[in-house]
Amino acid sequence: MSEYGEATPSPSNSGGEAAGHQWVILDDPLPGVRRITFNRAEKRNSLIHPLRGAILGALRDADDDPSVKVSIIRGDGPSFSAGYDLGGGNEGHDLPFFTAGGEGQWPRHVTDGWMSIWDLAKPVIAQVHGYCLAGGSELATCCDLVYVAEDAQMGYPATRFGVPDMHFHTWFLGMRRAMEMMMTGDSISGVEAVSEGWANRAFPADDLTDRVLEIAERIARTPTDVAQLNKRAVHRQMEVMGIRTGIRQGTELCALGIHSESLQSFIGTVREQGLTSTLSDRDDPYGDYRTSDDQPEQP
Repeated sequence: MSEYGEATPSPSNSGGEAAGHQWVILDDPLPGVRRITFNRAEKRNSLIHPLRGAILGALRDADDDPSVKVSIIRGDGPSFSAGYDLGGGNEGHDLPFFTAGGEGQWPRHVTDGWMSIWDLAKPVIAQVHGYCLAGGSELATCCDLVYVAEDAQMGYPATRFGVPDMHFHTWFLGMRRAMEMMMTGDSISGVEAVSEGWANRAFPADDLTDRVLEIAERIARTPTDVAQLNKRAVHRQMEVMGIRTGIRQGTELCALGIHSESLQSFIGTVREQGLTSTLSDRDDPYGDYRTSDDQPEQP
């Protein structure tokens, strides 16, 4: 038993020597490279409390391990992450770390968790394929480098009924694209994510793993103490421009959004006809994000 849960078989796309856990799979595919694979493929790696805690715990462990120089996070199965689990997956699970209570606790909680990746010493790479939605997009955004499959889909469909927990769009995509995504809830492809500045590079899906490992290997050649300073140099410039303040203020807008008439109506409909049906009704006019019984309840 470890903090990540009971051991389970490695996922199909893991490769290399792997340690199996209930929520994440750990392996070191190259010297100095730690890879963390989300082990919830049957739910498109939707982010329940223990999975979020396992991801952050594994990243902290890697940061404290002198043999690790760079970490990669990725999802097993068809997607990076479909976002926060809205279908009851958190039942029986506590929040993975303390966040002060009161209005806006949830957006503060998840934002503080993902932003803590910025404060790690060593660089973290997000390897994104398939769906990268809502909370999944928040997680990937807070990594230091983002490499995507060309056909990946990054979006925040929850803006069709509420306000996002983490307001990264304007910072990483610019005002016009951010406004469009916030108004429509539409996603963008991996190729578009690179052209707009959210991701570093896009590769064919079949090449993504190998190309990310090539980049990780190059990063691992840099002395850790130098990489740490250069990582902080970039983040501190963003912080001087106000990114932490802006994102934290966004959590207060999210808290206000919970009380909006539209969101309260959405919650009432979920109670009456179930989440899958309600999400299907929400997304039908847009023609995307279809749900079914064998898919997670998408955000």
